[in-house]
Amino acid sequence: MQYLLTLYVNEAGWTTLSKAEQEQGVAAYAAYTEALTKAGVLKGANRLQPSSSATTVRITNGKTQVLDGPYVDSKEQLGGYYLIDVPDLDAALSWAARCPAVGHGVNRSFFTVRVIVSQPMQWRAPAT
Repeated sequence: MQYLLTLYVNEAGWTTLSKAEQEQGVAAYAAYTEALTKAGVLKGANRLQPSSSATTVRITNGKTQVLDGPYVDSKEQLGGYYLIDVPDLDAALSWAARCPAVGHGVNRSFFTVRVIVSQPMQWRAPAT
């Protein structure tokens, strides 16, 4: 089954780290990604630009609003994701727990783990 591991981080935490700590963090992520790859479970992964570069699209009363920046104000921001293919939820949770960000002392980071629907969604117009 495929699972999407979405990583939420406190973006401000990175700038509080020393250069050596940042280098250790980058190396830890590289090792984690390499472990996923070697295990043959990694299907995709990406890091996101800071949330300040986001654009939010909302529809209110039938009118589209385009807003600069994220709509949700929270301490943690979506920083990236890993798409993995593993036998079950326990395996997905095990991989999520191994991510360097989960135990990171400076950032209050966490993953959400969600199963990918195996059937492609088919959008249909409502019956009239």
